[in-house]
Amino acid sequence: MSTTITKKLALVGAVLTGAALLSAPAVLSSPAASTTVALAAPLIPGVAPLPGPLAAPATPAVTMGVLKTTPDIGLPGTTFTIQGSGLPAGKDVNIDWSTANVTWVVDARPDSVDYLGRQASKISVVLATAKTDAQGAFSVTLQAPKDFGGIHDIYAVIDGVQVSHGGFLIARTATMTPKQGPIGTMITLTYSGLGSSLYEGGASLLYDNHYVGAVMANWTRGVATVQFRAAGPVGRHVIRIADAISYEYLNIPQAPIPWATGKTFTFTVTKDAGLPKQQIDWPASVAPTLSARTTMGTLGLAAGQASASVSSTSGPILSKVDVSAKGLAPSQAVSLVWSTVVGNRVNCSGTCWSFVSVPLGNGTAAADGTLTSTVQVPDGLGGWHVIQLLQGGEVKAQVPYFVKRSIAGISTLKLKAGQPFTIHLKGVGWTQLDNTIAVDYDNSYVGYGCGFNSNGDVVLNLVATGAPGTHLIDMYPLLYTQQPSYSNTPYGMVPVLTYARDIPGLALGYQLPAIRMAIEVVK
Repeated sequence: MSTTITKKLALVGAVLTGAALLSAPAVLSSPAASTTVALAAPLIPGVAPLPGPLAAPATPAVTMGVLKTTPDIGLPGTTFTIQGSGLPAGKDVNIDWSTANVTWVVDARPDSVDYLGRQASKISVVLATAKTDAQGAFSVTLQAPKDFGGIHDIYAVIDGVQVSHGGFLIARTATMTPKQGPIGTMITLTYSGLGSSLYEGGASLLYDNHYVGAVMANWTRGVATVQFRAAGPVGRHVIRIADAISYEYLNIPQAPIPWATGKTFTFTVTKDAGLPKQQIDWPASVAPTLSARTTMGTLGLAAGQASASVSSTSGPILSKVDVSAKGLAPSQAVSLVWSTVVGNRVNCSGTCWSFVSVPLGNGTAAADGTLTSTVQVPDGLGGWHVIQLLQGGEVKAQVPYFVKRSIAGISTLKLKAGQPFTIHLKGVGWTQLDNTIAVDYDNSYVGYGCGFNSNGDVVLNLVATGAPGTHLIDMYPLLYTQQPSYSNTPYGMVPVLTYARDIPGLALGYQLPAIRMAIEVVK
């Protein structure tokens, strides 16, 4: 048996042995019952609201008239005029604007979360109202709303009937700042006018024709903002963003959406100022919209009035957390345990992982049924877990806790081209939302690492390349779609550059950051 295989079996055995130190009071084998849900978008700062109130359902007329929109293409804020004629005189008219709500779809179960793709729901809103004159005509001047890009149908509705039809195309636009700076300069690029349909709803970012990652704007109504760092060498570099489903569609002018051509920028790297500091860029802090956050729910929870709270709801491994409980059986022994999982998805069939419990400590409830204790978060999987309080073998109370990703170290900061090095991360999770992390080297996607089988511990094996000087390693969240695999799951297995504002985990409280490091290649 090879040394590599021996080490792997030893690691798995150690994880299983450690987890088995305490029998799990609530064990759940995978897979659990499916709970597919289209996620409600969290309240992300700066997102434009619907362009108007929801329109009442309307019936198409047998003979549909034509609305004239002038101009019929432009950016949000463009002034345009809608004109109708040949309609009944003296009638109130609703100007209905066709748009959509777009969201992510997941299968959220107590033992995991699977990523299932995106969903667009077509809706109409009342953009304005008008009244026909004695000749049955009307004219209204509006500003194009902040909305998804692409073609929007416009209907004149009278007495619940769509009597005339026109349209307006919200065009793409992009901005980037700054335009120059040393290696490691943070660049912000905003791409607006992404559409609500799959083929219009995403983009790719290229840096000197190297793929950086995928860009989406489902929850941000067509406006995607990404941040990435300028990589060397000194001189001009070409940055391109254009419509894509993960990877750029290179012949857009021949496609059914020829307006989705994107934009090209240049950035000038002025100098190599040395290694930038390591940093972790966290996503927007938003309130989750789905209570099922892979925390076992109330599975195995004893009936009663016991409850628990924690001094903090998230942190890296080895964090110290104060636990308070009330409603416990007075003067009775209490065991505190950490619920986690053991297993993996490789060649998964049948039961692939199970919940296990790791001891955190013991105590005794006071005469009034309360308990205060301090526990340490185990060195293990990241993501959502629960701290459980047991009395007499029953789970009396539990409280969720989210383990954040953290940097454990890098093997070396200076090395020659061709030499290997490692980056060590902790707190990688096990669901399809957080079990993997994507890696860019100098803004070029090179691969990913997985933390499920290794209990949240990820050692990325990389090789130094390039000319002498500073070279960047940027790690982004990734939506895992290899096993189990589902149809219609776009954007899988690539860096999600819009992780801060548009990624499904935000609706479940997953705080998945970008992690940024650097090395120096020497002669």
